[in-house]
Amino acid sequence: MLFRALGLIAALVAPAAFAADAASSPWKVDTDYALIEPAVAQTTPGKIEVTEVFSYGCPTCNFSYPAIDKMRKGLPANAVMTLVPASFIPAEDWPMFQRAYLTAQALGIADKSHDAIFDAVWKTKELATMNDDGRTLRKTMPTIEDAAKVYAKFGVKPEDFIATANSFSINTKMKQADAYVKATQTDGTPTIIVAGRYRVIQAQRDWNKTEQLVHYLIGLETTRLESAGK
Repeated sequence: MLFRALGLIAALVAPAAFAADAASSPWKVDTDYALIEPAVAQTTPGKIEVTEVFSYGCPTCNFSYPAIDKMRKGLPANAVMTLVPASFIPAEDWPMFQRAYLTAQALGIADKSHDAIFDAVWKTKELATMNDDGRTLRKTMPTIEDAAKVYAKFGVKPEDFIATANSFSINTKMKQADAYVKATQTDGTPTIIVAGRYRVIQAQRDWNKTEQLVHYLIGLETTRLESAGK
């Protein structure tokens, strides 16, 4: 009976502590972050996912990826960074970049090629979507074949990359990425999602503050999981 009583007390106190943490925080829901309801399932067992929704075709993502990398390196042990490529601006070739990233991920080269693909779009212009004026789109957009040539630098033959890119598996992963973007109500990039439950609002305005907010949300989710006995 004593153990049962103690368990009941813990079950009542933990949610109260969770609510108190949220109430006393300088970070406010609907101002600094939004609640995603229902929450989106995570894919990394035992970890809290910090997810960036991004596109290689997004100029702000290109500007921000050093800050994202800094955030990734500073995550606590119970958290992990994941990436979801968006496709919602077809005019700027985002579906192709989505396919390319998911293909690289399937082939095990996404992490080591990530920065290089940004550079291929925005520095070396191998996969550029914009004209040299930086304001207008090119008439001809880079293709998955063009992307395959860049990824070849990381040890994958272009023909193998293209075959994987056009596979049923990658088509399925693209649909899953689109579903994630829709379920999290993401309408811009880069967007940061924590635990499939919290969406950071206007992250790129101040990446130092965003990193602090992400750590707060990780702590909030850790407390929530502990209160639920997970």
